[in-house]
Amino acid sequence: MASKALLAFFLLFLTSSTLARRQQWQQQQQNQCQIQNIQALEPYNTIQAEAGVTEFWDANDQQFQCAGVDFIRHRIQPGGLLLPSYVNTPILAFIERGQGVQGVILPGCPETFEYSPEGQQGERSRQGSEGRSQLQDRHQKVENLREGDVVAIPTGAAHWLHNDGDNELVAVVFFDTQNSENQLDENHRRFFLAGNAQGQQGQEQSRPRRQEQDPQRQSRRQSRRGGRQEEQYENSRNIFSGLDVEFIAEAFNVDREIAEKLQGQQDNRGHIVNVGRDLQIIRPQQHQQQQHGGEGQRRRSDRRRGGSGGGGWSNGFEETICSLKLHENIDNPSHADFVNPEAGRIANLNSFKFPILEHLQLSAERGQLQRNAIRSPYWTINAHSLLYVTEGALRVQIVNNEGNSVFDDELREGQVVVIPQNFAVIKRAGEQGSRWISFKTNDNAMISNLAGRVSAISSLPVDVVANSYQMSRDDAQRLKFSQRETVLFSPNRDQGRRASA
Repeated sequence: MASKALLAFFLLFLTSSTLARRQQWQQQQQNQCQIQNIQALEPYNTIQAEAGVTEFWDANDQQFQCAGVDFIRHRIQPGGLLLPSYVNTPILAFIERGQGVQGVILPGCPETFEYSPEGQQGERSRQGSEGRSQLQDRHQKVENLREGDVVAIPTGAAHWLHNDGDNELVAVVFFDTQNSENQLDENHRRFFLAGNAQGQQGQEQSRPRRQEQDPQRQSRRQSRRGGRQEEQYENSRNIFSGLDVEFIAEAFNVDREIAEKLQGQQDNRGHIVNVGRDLQIIRPQQHQQQQHGGEGQRRRSDRRRGGSGGGGWSNGFEETICSLKLHENIDNPSHADFVNPEAGRIANLNSFKFPILEHLQLSAERGQLQRNAIRSPYWTINAHSLLYVTEGALRVQIVNNEGNSVFDDELREGQVVVIPQNFAVIKRAGEQGSRWISFKTNDNAMISNLAGRVSAISSLPVDVVANSYQMSRDDAQRLKFSQRETVLFSPNRDQGRRASA
């Protein structure tokens, strides 16, 4: 009886301790999102490499802490190669400008791209009395990237990126550091497979960092995040450098000289190296890849409509992790969800259109507003959002749960702001119009509009509106039905109403 009582007490203690830790963690998260002021953020530090630069936003900023995200931007010169590496978080990237070719190594997947001595891709050359295959090269598939592509990379998947175009390749990269697959800490950590960042010391071009006025706030930041994220790009060596050279030689069955080259001790090029634009890579032609992508999109749509007969979107054979497409062009007109010729358009890329996002638990939104056009005020039900302006200027207002404005400013090209979950927001383009990309921490982020034909206010009964806002029934009807556009509001109509009033 005593042992049973002791066991019951022990289980109760464990349960109480677990609940206490969970409540403490939830309280910490809630405290981090008690935001009273949000600011537009620009890169505060830049690391220079041989063939490009990487720009860093402040991961310790309060709004990044709230959303549990991080953000960087690569600028890769023509012929530049971002060296192979992997990260402890899922990645969602956007090709802002330029073109390139990307490779992602998925563990357990076959090397399906092959080159034979005769120069025929995908065909094997039989040589020798035993008929063994002799291949000049083989590797996992690669994909051509172009402006407007959204790139999805699973947690821990090694990847590389090469600029094979004539212009600079600009890629912005979003990290979800609070994703359940990241079990290290709240930092994004990049593990390089090649290169020697320590060889770049003294060559980086850092921008002046913001001065921290509150020492206590600085201390809290340092305790939450383990230091500057960019240190790993300028002070770290690749992972082979920490292994014994004899072990490396034995593991790869190579001589010591090759093993030492893997460690990159004499490499001082940084994390983006110049390899030229004629890098020999086995890949499909651009038009073939686009055609295949369209066919894959139609097959996915058919399955989601129940074509497999099982009610699910996949039967496990038609699309495996090895054959999943890892990029989708969000600028493709077929992805547009809302279009108003007088105001602009919005395209959402979620797991229904881009299946791998279901695994990453992330999604993206591409928006375009014409001059002075307005995006209906709304809130995001189930996700934080990181908003990055790619063109023009965008006036943004953000309101918290207390009804206080936490942001009311103009976002310019290259600036970032985080919109916490459920915070109300409205956007209006400047005189030159605006375009943006938003990254969201849910693979099927849901929006609830406040104004427009299909919105929270228009869906309320007239009498509820009248009594809620202390207005006449006629005014309530005008409030509900005057705005007949759905999500994107054209500027002329609004201006005409104000002028007639």
